[in-house]
Amino acid sequence: MRRFLFAGLLLALGTSQFAAAQTTNSGTDKFAQLETLLPTANTYRTASGAPGKDYWQQRADYDIKVTLDDDKQAISGRETITYTNLSPDVLPYLWMQLDQNILDKNSMTTATQVGQLQEKVSFQTLEGLLSDFDGGFKIESVTGKDGQPLKTVINHTMMRVDLPTPLRPGQAVSFDVKWRYNINDQLKINERSGYEYFPEDKNYLYEIAQFYPRMAVYSDNQGWQHKQFLGTGEFTLPFGDYRVSITVPADHVVGATGTLLNAAQVLTPTQQKRFAEAKTARKPVLIVSQEEAVRNEGSRATGTKTWSFAAKNVRDFAWCSSRKFIWDAMGISQSGKPVMCMSYYPKEGNPLWGKYSTQVVAHTIKTYSKFTIPYQYPVAISVHGPVGGMEYPMICFNGGRPEKDGTYSAERKYAMISVIIHEVGHNFFPMIINSDERQWTWMDEGLNSFCQFLTEQEWERNYPSRRGEPRGIVPYMLMDKSLQNPIMTNSESILQLGSNAYGKPATALNILRETVMGRELFDYAFKTYATRWAYRHPTPADFFRTMEDASAVDLDWFWRGWFYSTDHCDLALESVKFYSVSTSNPVVENQRRQQQQAGTPPSISAQRNATDIKQTLVEANPELKDFYNTYNPLAVTEADQQRYTAYLGTLKPEQRQRLGDPQHFYELSLRNVGGLVMPVILQLTYADNSQELRTLPAEIWRRNNEQVTKIIVTKQPVISFVLDPFQQTADTDQSNNAFPRQPTASRFELFQQQAAGNNAPQAPNPMQQAPAPGRSPQPPANGGPK
Repeated sequence: MRRFLFAGLLLALGTSQFAAAQTTNSGTDKFAQLETLLPTANTYRTASGAPGKDYWQQRADYDIKVTLDDDKQAISGRETITYTNLSPDVLPYLWMQLDQNILDKNSMTTATQVGQLQEKVSFQTLEGLLSDFDGGFKIESVTGKDGQPLKTVINHTMMRVDLPTPLRPGQAVSFDVKWRYNINDQLKINERSGYEYFPEDKNYLYEIAQFYPRMAVYSDNQGWQHKQFLGTGEFTLPFGDYRVSITVPADHVVGATGTLLNAAQVLTPTQQKRFAEAKTARKPVLIVSQEEAVRNEGSRATGTKTWSFAAKNVRDFAWCSSRKFIWDAMGISQSGKPVMCMSYYPKEGNPLWGKYSTQVVAHTIKTYSKFTIPYQYPVAISVHGPVGGMEYPMICFNGGRPEKDGTYSAERKYAMISVIIHEVGHNFFPMIINSDERQWTWMDEGLNSFCQFLTEQEWERNYPSRRGEPRGIVPYMLMDKSLQNPIMTNSESILQLGSNAYGKPATALNILRETVMGRELFDYAFKTYATRWAYRHPTPADFFRTMEDASAVDLDWFWRGWFYSTDHCDLALESVKFYSVSTSNPVVENQRRQQQQAGTPPSISAQRNATDIKQTLVEANPELKDFYNTYNPLAVTEADQQRYTAYLGTLKPEQRQRLGDPQHFYELSLRNVGGLVMPVILQLTYADNSQELRTLPAEIWRRNNEQVTKIIVTKQPVISFVLDPFQQTADTDQSNNAFPRQPTASRFELFQQQAAGNNAPQAPNPMQQAPAPGRSPQPPANGGPK
């Protein structure tokens, strides 16, 4: 315990602040502004993060006719593209994406893949190494509207189309492309689309995307985005209107982006009636039941049907087709507009899919619309197949299959719900808020994973979200920095894609919302970003600037730390010193000193000398004593009282009141061990066991990024201080967060070592272990296996 005059306290405070101001940071100032890193604002993109008065973007409209060959698992098609140049530039050529070329035997992806052989190699890996799959687009012709061939140059996954006449600002050009390609088996070549074969009933389920040559983006900030598709960086596409005709076997059911135009020609009267009922139903209605799908599995139609769809103002188009599909639908109203939420799935997906899929689709549309912008499209579709999860406008492909007996683990259930939320959520990022996926994976995956977290928590209380909570990113943040990249890393160069592009940005946004900005400021700014850039092409700078512009919160330090570095959060509370104000009353203060001395044990030397030294020299020779051998420095003299009285006479009444004021002063020494500056969240526990939470903004580190001291004043004595008690900041070391120090609790579990390998017994899921009658799952409302 330390006591001093109040004037001394004021002096100490002033000196402490001056010393901090004079301290220089080692390395880069973590509060330096981002102007040198962000692109210069202009009339296309403003310094506020909003589109400028001269903002423009290109347009590409498509008329596509495509045929599925169910015998050869192949696609053939023809498209007419109308490309409108809304830029101020003259374009002598156009660039198109040929994404199927990633599966060409001689693709750049295959040539640049690296790996090592292990003692055990999966059959799937071996199939990939030995594959002779004839993949990639076979471009049969590219012709102008006059029927004359256009000169083209194919560079791996990109194709340049040379125009006969340069395309001037405001002009449009139409041309035709004819192509074909072989569809990959997704269980052998795990790409974003393809087919799944079911040997039990000899049927195929097709999830078809990247199936047509697509226009690349030409933008104000980078010109043509024609970076090669290597597999990780996904797709950057312009908006346009689509009209697509899909010819499939007559007994197939087709789902697709957009609105079905010819329902009367492809659906039975019963199916049309059910579809109409579904528009106002409060629960999903079966358009094609499981019983009907099972009967359909055994059919083999000799003819074909053509399903026609139209979609307005979308950036892409995808579809699915199979005779195995169960199809259910439920209409919702979103901001006064009807949205049909639908699911397509084989019987192998039940009971999970019939029970949950469409309900999850509807919940996702409602929740994302609340946090971003109202959903504008007429449909939202979830399709079940072997793909873990992939997204397209109005339609997505999702995994999550129960066991053959219809049971499933909790992990499988929540993984399926999560992947549907995530992929349906991609309608907002990047299908509507159309960021450059080829360059910045985090702008769609990270923002979407954050909204996924919000949506999961509104689906079920205490939902076991995989990403979003700060504590979940700690293992990644602790990883060796040689295995990490900053979030601001190109998609193809990221080392830990899931953590870097999904988990870390989702966590960062959650921390912004809960700890740095607060929900009100964050939610308004986030909605502002979504509104500003809906149906446009935002960049990272547009996001960073908008979040600050709409909130009046300087976040440059946050973007620098979380997005531009691999620093981690580890704040340490190194020491705490306690002070109180001296009364200056010699009677009171001397009595306190006596109590302090009485409570201080003698040193070990003094204890041993008391017995080992039989007699000191002074004890043996009393004549050696003088005044100081009997002097008591803690005795209060008349002179002490006179000085005290005189001192009180020099003070103002309010100053005299401060003497002995029952305030407690604590000097906390804080260190930034991990390098990432973050707010300091302090939990104070008082002597009566009550608690208080205090949050100190991250700017506390602005003059010294590494070490600061902070004075905390309380009316009650504090018995403990704890940093980040609710794990809000992804602090990687909890052991240095408390003072006095608290041991970190953990446990270890004993187990019997068992044989490993493919033949080792697998634990049944709890649903299989449940005693009858609960062992068998209840049949779903939509007709699952009985």
